[in-house]
Amino acid sequence: MHISAKADYATRALLELAREPARPLTCEAIASSQQIPFRFLKSVVGELRRAGLVRSQRGCEGGYWLGRPAEEITLLDVTRAVDGELITLRGEPLAGLDYPGPASGLPVVWRQIEAHAAAVLDRVTVAGLLPTAAGAGPSRKGAA
Repeated sequence: MHISAKADYATRALLELAREPARPLTCEAIASSQQIPFRFLKSVVGELRRAGLVRSQRGCEGGYWLGRPAEEITLLDVTRAVDGELITLRGEPLAGLDYPGPASGLPVVWRQIEAHAAAVLDRVTVAGLLPTAAGAGPSRKGAA
């Protein structure tokens, strides 16, 4: 399995935004806080904006906010927003995959792996990944 840098950076950016949802953050602030390359983050945030996971405002009071509550944004939403298909085989979706003869059962296994990964990612929300008030790590609510 491969977790892309885009999915990792996107999730970390959303966690920064969720930490103080009433305050906009600039890409520079997020990149600095999370030690993410600024130019790459700018591209990732653009994809999150197009997916409705963040919203933006220009100007001196501008920046980025969550596009919807952190409780409603799952890791599956984030991954699909920046990577498209969850799992591919040589860059192709698994949906139409078909093998002949003795390998005919293999595509079923690949699709089951994708379904299980999607189920895990769909159970974990951005809010569930935020540290608890006591600072002892992520809360269990929404976490896998």
